[in-house]
Amino acid sequence: MSKVVTWREIARDGHARAGVLTTPHGEVPTPTFMPVGTQGTVKAMLPAEVAATGARIVLGNTYHLWLRPGPETVDALGGLHAFSRWPHAMLTDSGGFQAFSLTANCKRDDDGYVFRSHLDGSKLRLSPEEAMRIQRLLGPDIAMQLDVCPPGGAPRRDLEEACRLTTAWADRCLEVRRRHDEEGRRPQAVFGIVQGGTDPALRRAHADELGARPFEGLALGGFSVGEPIERMHEVLDEIAHHLDPTRPRYLMGVGKPADLVRAIGAGIDMFDCVLPTR
Repeated sequence: MSKVVTWREIARDGHARAGVLTTPHGEVPTPTFMPVGTQGTVKAMLPAEVAATGARIVLGNTYHLWLRPGPETVDALGGLHAFSRWPHAMLTDSGGFQAFSLTANCKRDDDGYVFRSHLDGSKLRLSPEEAMRIQRLLGPDIAMQLDVCPPGGAPRRDLEEACRLTTAWADRCLEVRRRHDEEGRRPQAVFGIVQGGTDPALRRAHADELGARPFEGLALGGFSVGEPIERMHEVLDEIAHHLDPTRPRYLMGVGKPADLVRAIGAGIDMFDCVLPTR
């Protein structure tokens, strides 16, 4: 099966690289910063105003769209692009970061997460299969696998457990994608998420594990979660270029200008952060 999203390199300077991400909703020059449209739209801006900044891909939040208005509603209205009137590329996260940021209202087991809704207190289970079902209904060009995001400074055993579960959930997410493709549903790319905290050896090993799987891109999760920023820079310098050079590399949740420049120099292609639009 041909890939629904592809990336090609067009220039390089050291580890830094320029490229083009090709999606069903157009091309995205990389490096690129994705404005965060938590509930499908970027706060206080019309879609045309977002596009006027040069943005060609927007990030939506699976957890919040799951709660309101609900993926079935978005699907009935034509998917996230039609719902938000954004004609360019879209990516949705999987809910794994919300499990980290909303930890007081969330429990984890080997099958996923149980959230207590911040809207009405109801209990909701988010498994890898449910994360993929929701994202398929939302209809972004790129879906993210469900992952485990440990906090900065987590002990090694917790980092190893995060890698183990994230790999197991990666396989479950890819199996759902395979079934959806066989059923002829709307095509969708899936990115894997590499964990490992600030341990370069764990990061490299996990990148190798996920890189052996048929993801269209690879992300680095679990950064900017409380670790010293200097340590994040050091680890990025060491491991970013270790990720498969034929696929886009996405650093999740990092958006300060100085951090973007440093990460681009290390070989990163894609970024998102709520800071500019919070």
